Amino acid sequence: MTAIEQEIRIFILDNFLMGREDILSNHDSFLEKGIFDSTGILELVSFLEQRYNIELEPEELVPENLDSISSLGRFLQRKLSAPLAVSAMDVSHTSA
Repeated sequence: MTAIEQEIRIFILDNFLMGREDILSNHDSFLEKGIFDSTGILELVSFLEQRYNIELEPEELVPENLDSISSLGRFLQRKLSAPLAVSAMDVSHTSA
């Protein structure tokens, strides 16, 4: 489990499952398990934006990105590495 997945797991356990770690694996669908309602999704998005200093775009708020600890971990790794790739491209253009 990555550090990001661990942080997400702790947030969900503390805020939605009252510490009941036994009822959620990293691959369980939040929708199928009924973990979140619409307010819960907003809380999760707010946590992610604040914790990782990012802004989630409306088109990113889809089950493929947000429906399990594992999918959230993959999504955040891509999202967090994207600015680094852009910054590296900007540096190479200015030094040429």
